Amino acid sequence: MQKIGLIVNPIAGMGGKVGLKGTDGAEIVEKAKKLGAVPEAPLRAIEALKQLVSIKDRVDLVTYPGKMGEHEAVEAGFLPNVIGGRVNKGGITSCEDTQKAAKTMLKIGVKLILFAGGDGTARDIYTAIGDKLPVIGIPAGVKIHSAVFAITPKRAGELAYNYLTGKVDQLKEAEVMDIDEEMFRQGRVSAKLYGYLKVPYEKTRVQNLKAGSPKTDEYNQEAIAQELIENMQNDVAYIIGPGTTTRQLMRNLNLDYSLLGIDIVYNKSLLKKDATETEILEVIRGKKAKIIVTPIGGQGYIFGRGNQQISPRVINAVGIENIIVVATQNKLNSLMLSPLLVDTGNEKLNTLLSGYIEVITGYKEKAVYPVAF
Repeated sequence: MQKIGLIVNPIAGMGGKVGLKGTDGAEIVEKAKKLGAVPEAPLRAIEALKQLVSIKDRVDLVTYPGKMGEHEAVEAGFLPNVIGGRVNKGGITSCEDTQKAAKTMLKIGVKLILFAGGDGTARDIYTAIGDKLPVIGIPAGVKIHSAVFAITPKRAGELAYNYLTGKVDQLKEAEVMDIDEEMFRQGRVSAKLYGYLKVPYEKTRVQNLKAGSPKTDEYNQEAIAQELIENMQNDVAYIIGPGTTTRQLMRNLNLDYSLLGIDIVYNKSLLKKDATETEILEVIRGKKAKIIVTPIGGQGYIFGRGNQQISPRVINAVGIENIIVVATQNKLNSLMLSPLLVDTGNEKLNTLLSGYIEVITGYKEKAVYPVAF
């Protein structure tokens, strides 16, 4: 029997669709709930665990009570070994619970820790165990800059399977990054390297570290913005995703914008700034709409990282034929021939989005690039 650990941060990712850009702090969690946010991490943990069902009789799955892993393990078909006592009265979890769980799992000798969360959860795991155990992050947060996460929950489960069955034996030191959420909500990114975790490594299953856009990209971003403006249609709602490339579009239109949120433009006027998933659906109801997104540098995500407001419901309402992807050539080069990525939380939609897509790379310039999940 191989002993593996499972830790779930049940509030991770709740702030995404409601535009809160994270869920650090009890006040933000309560605000997310009031805005209609629902837990994302439990479903993502279950999806990852389902990839291990075929070897569950050879795995001793150790986890924490209730929402921190027990419920998800049972739902996926496991009979988990539940350790630890009651997790805070009412089942409300904290970073201290995550750290305590990781320390206990290290002490009892698990071979691998699977954890569902975001950068804050990765930071808690690192604080607790350093590089003493291999880990695999199941992506469930809003902001996922760290390189310790698999590309999707399914890929996390597949990677764990390959590691446990000996198909993968390479361990790589991967960066643990986190940002100041309050500054993030104000449109400023202040990222810090906290350390390194050991991760079983397969290039096709582990995401890269997020990379920023170089200042030399400004000219190309300007060219992309001009190309977009010349082709904007009347009476069409444009859902503008976050990023410095799309920011240039808003600047050229002389419109206010939210660098890290979702803005909606209609007839070259700002219709809605920093929109939630619900607000996007309300605004575009009865209108033709298009989505403009730019991939995350170094990682390549066009959906599922930092723009969860553009949810499967929004994408289906708009139509995948109305998605416009823009990226400077430098940004595409930063992917080092890896494909663009999607992690919408809906495997059917991920499949539909996969294949090849045109990417606007400059004025009257396009490239055809692969998309995968």
